[in-house]
Amino acid sequence: HGWPPRSLVGDDGATAAWLIAQHSDLDVEFQARALELMRQAVDDGEADPTELAYLEDRVALNQGRPQTYGTQIACVDGRAEPSELADPDRVEELRAEVGLQPLDDYLAELEPACQEEAGAAGGDEPTG
Repeated sequence: HGWPPRSLVGDDGATAAWLIAQHSDLDVEFQARALELMRQAVDDGEADPTELAYLEDRVALNQGRPQTYGTQIACVDGRAEPSELADPDRVEELRAEVGLQPLDDYLAELEPACQEEAGAAGGDEPTG
């Protein structure tokens, strides 16, 4: 049936479908198929382009490729840092095109969680 369109399932239902795809890291094939379907839904105005950006980045990293929008970050020594970017020189432009806030603002919002994580475990866990 394709991606669950907002016109049929509402914003909450469409976001719930995205959350399922976004967090299905153990089934990258499913994530990639969901990404294809969601792209078409965004083109049709039936899905959120910011959610699509998060899924684009998640699938890219899960397939061993750099991300486009910088939505996937890692906490490194208490600091939020984006995972590898495909085009660091254009990331701000690309983020703006889909309605994402500037990367520095996004990282600043995540910084407290990274600092807390560093204090608790000193770990290096991906977030986003």
